[in-house]
Amino acid sequence: MKVSSASDLLTLGIETSCDETGVCVLKGRKVLAEALASSAPLHSRYGGVVPEMASRDHLEKILGLLDRALTKARVRPAELDLVAATGGPGLLGSLLVGTSAAKALALSLNKPLVFVDHVLAHAYTGAWLLGEGIFPFVALVVSGGHTVLFHWRTLNDVRVIGRTTDDAAGEAFDKTAKLLGLNYPGGPEIERLARKGNPAAYRFPRPRMDEDNYDFSFSGLKTSVFYRVRDLSAHGTLPPSVKRDLAASFQEAACDVLCAKAIGAARRKGVRTLVVGGGVSVNRRLRDLLVERSGGLRVVFPTNELCVDNAVMTAALGQAMVRSSRRRSSRRPLDFKAYSDFFKTFCCPSSGKSYKISPSS
Repeated sequence: MKVSSASDLLTLGIETSCDETGVCVLKGRKVLAEALASSAPLHSRYGGVVPEMASRDHLEKILGLLDRALTKARVRPAELDLVAATGGPGLLGSLLVGTSAAKALALSLNKPLVFVDHVLAHAYTGAWLLGEGIFPFVALVVSGGHTVLFHWRTLNDVRVIGRTTDDAAGEAFDKTAKLLGLNYPGGPEIERLARKGNPAAYRFPRPRMDEDNYDFSFSGLKTSVFYRVRDLSAHGTLPPSVKRDLAASFQEAACDVLCAKAIGAARRKGVRTLVVGGGVSVNRRLRDLLVERSGGLRVVFPTNELCVDNAVMTAALGQAMVRSSRRRSSRRPLDFKAYSDFFKTFCCPSSGKSYKISPSS
């Protein structure tokens, strides 16, 4: 079969890292079809994702979503040039559903196969939307499971320059929402409540704000909210106005830290562009603060749909991996093992080593 040019590959993307099951068909930079389903409603009663339930939901939905995406794109499986799937990090049970489906498809169709890092895909999405002329740039990925700063120098050369040393920002949003009696997922609930609150009502800490590095910490902020809620509710239920002020004050503290670290990193690295991705980057207050404080930096946000977990970002980075490999296609071993921890598998920030974006990495 004749393979398309690397920049125009007909790519099937599969994303199953957490509680979203995503499938897409991508041709170059054009999304031909996308199918997405979330198991978030199943987890809401528990205040967080239940791994066993998430993996079972992926298993039930993956084949139907594959069929829906291919049908909508009017593409026969044999016409695909590449299969790209999220290999990690994430929940191992969930990842196994997607990686197994990708292996089966690639093997049965005799197609090239690449596995994509979920965090790097979030960071790459904004660059993919604007084109390769965006390099070099700094990327902030802020989500429920990850808070990372990258210095992306060329298409195949990216370095981790900052990370959270404990909780991810999105986890802090979810835990704060739970303390306030809000529904899961907590990020949108905190933002909704904060719109009518006073962000200066309570002074919460800005951990590591003054340190001369790009690392984050959110456990202290979360703990501070816990003690404030405990003290305020000692004599009864929190009034709605107090909940609004707590939500707004917490959100302001978290966004303040994220902005300071991301913009500071972009300036010190001498880049002109800051790319932001991940589910928490949908937060309107975070976006407003980043633009307000950018001081001439170009701040790039993907659409909300491309900030949350999705298969388009997986397919886009998969295409880039093939392009950077200097070959028309590449086959990853079928014994590839999904992984749960980005840093243990790919990067040691203190070493200063770059991660090469290529199928042979």
